[in-house]
Amino acid sequence: MKVLQLSGLLLALLCLCQPAIAQDAMSTDESVLTNDSAETPTAEKVEEVESKLPFDISGFVDLYYAYSATDNPLPTSFTEAVNSFNLGMANVKISKEGTVGFVADIAVGPRAETANGFSGTTLSAIKQLYVTYTPVEWLTFTLGNYGTHVGYELIDSPDNLNYSTSYLFSNGPFYHTGVKADIALSERFGMMVGLFDDTDNKFDIVPGKHIGGQLSYANGTTGLYLNYIGGRDESGEEGGVDIFGHQVDLTASFQANAQLGLGLNVSHKSIVPDEGDATSWYGAAVYANYAFSESFLLATRAEYLDDADAVLLGAQEGSVFSFTLSGNYKQGPLTFIPEFRLDTASDEIFPDGDDGKLTKQIPVFIVAAVYAF
Repeated sequence: MKVLQLSGLLLALLCLCQPAIAQDAMSTDESVLTNDSAETPTAEKVEEVESKLPFDISGFVDLYYAYSATDNPLPTSFTEAVNSFNLGMANVKISKEGTVGFVADIAVGPRAETANGFSGTTLSAIKQLYVTYTPVEWLTFTLGNYGTHVGYELIDSPDNLNYSTSYLFSNGPFYHTGVKADIALSERFGMMVGLFDDTDNKFDIVPGKHIGGQLSYANGTTGLYLNYIGGRDESGEEGGVDIFGHQVDLTASFQANAQLGLGLNVSHKSIVPDEGDATSWYGAAVYANYAFSESFLLATRAEYLDDADAVLLGAQEGSVFSFTLSGNYKQGPLTFIPEFRLDTASDEIFPDGDDGKLTKQIPVFIVAAVYAF
């Protein structure tokens, strides 16, 4: 009942912002949008009014509790706090498809500030903001701020089966600001080319643009995506050194049957100064999930990160193996995710509490709740 009442209130607010739409909807059924009727709006009435809106609305809310016996937080994105109840993200996305379309994707909360950047400003609430133009069926231009094409996992928790994120995701790009063209080469093959500002930035600060691209293949059960992003990451002002980054990334997914799904992410990044030696890191993550029923799914992730040049982990010849086991228990739009994760490093590189000691392992247990609409 409360969900339906909230839905009715949200729709009323939207209709107030769109007078012409509100008049049309209210003339059809005023009781859904006003308090003149004592009846609570039914799901059918809410859906009827939603169908009259000129755009789509979706979103989610998530939060979690993470327990660590060693007080160690995970060194990956969005689960930095342990031994406490933690807020994640509240997200609302308004979008419209067609020859000319748009997406306004707004998010708030700790997860949003980490993903969107610009903490403390209104820009921290903008997760995506872009327009699209499809002059012909096989070509779509996108201009604005949008999620990256690199990597297997996504910022939005409902789109991942593991609540915690991988090293590859956390150390890859989150979003780009610029223009890109998606081209359907055939029914199954596609490509994307793009020109972007600085990675994970809503403005271009470092001189020059980044170039991105993707080659893709997809059919009913298999998806393959070869991705690239590269450009100047740091500018050598006042006699400094220009540093360029080049990341090549492969993602793959395979739905073996109605119950079993598999995934793969392999990524390599080179950091190349215009003077001196280049450094790099690489990693691979394997995913598997099995649906025992419509309401329960079990997902695993096994990941290996090699950081021999101490780019990410801060230890020469450093590497990490991470194993994650997550349950997904669905009750309508609400998903509970109990998760156990164990990260094991080749050396003592993880902080162990506040006493300055280091440890090789981080075992963490997480319980997350994700409500998507």
